[in-house]
Amino acid sequence: MRIGELAAAVGVTTRTVRHYHHQGLLPEPERRPNGYREYTLRHAVVLARIRRLTELGLGLAEVRYVLAEDAGKDLVEVLTELDEDLARQEDAIRERRARLRALLATEGAVTAEGPVSPRLAALFQDMAQVSDSPMAAKDREMLALIETTADPEGREQLMGALGDALTRPGGKDRALAAYALLDDLADADPTDPRVDEAARALADCVPRDMLPDSLDVDPDNSFLRAFYADFAPAQAEAIRGTLRILTEGHGP
Repeated sequence: MRIGELAAAVGVTTRTVRHYHHQGLLPEPERRPNGYREYTLRHAVVLARIRRLTELGLGLAEVRYVLAEDAGKDLVEVLTELDEDLARQEDAIRERRARLRALLATEGAVTAEGPVSPRLAALFQDMAQVSDSPMAAKDREMLALIETTADPEGREQLMGALGDALTRPGGKDRALAAYALLDDLADADPTDPRVDEAARALADCVPRDMLPDSLDVDPDNSFLRAFYADFAPAQAEAIRGTLRILTEGHGP
């Protein structure tokens, strides 16, 4: 048989046959004097077995292990391990589906920045009034980033402090005013007098209890440089000013 005939007989593609050759699973026949390889029935038998094993879910490394054993010895062990692995995958899928159902049932959890936790989704809902603010959108992105990267204790502290800040008297109004000031700086010069006003307004929004006792901001921090670069120059300067205000108020 030629390679195309072998592939057709077993129900695979010629590309698959060549791949199995490359992986060392299916021996290559020697070329005949006319230059063509002539496949035997034995090749078809081995190829069919490879197909059956891969359709059961075995990886090629596992298939190689099974084929290397005489008369299928240890095949039961390999298939048992495969069954156990599939059971673990089923458990993981059920857990993921439960999380997805909870996420879909939480209002506001699936946003442009999401998916986010129900707690952060509730914060986003509280700030729904500023949904059209570009600066608010950036703030939500940063909160989603922090929620993803912070340790559980830090995440809990942050969510609690932000929730308290919004529920305090005038908390939402202060946030709205700060976002508006920062939005207005999108095309401004970094020396614009409104930069200082925006910095003070933003600093007034930051809950003091979410800050460490000693706040030390490294201006050469690579993440901080990337953070500033994501804003317009005047906006970045206002945020620098905010950090200076916070640092001065939380020295060692």
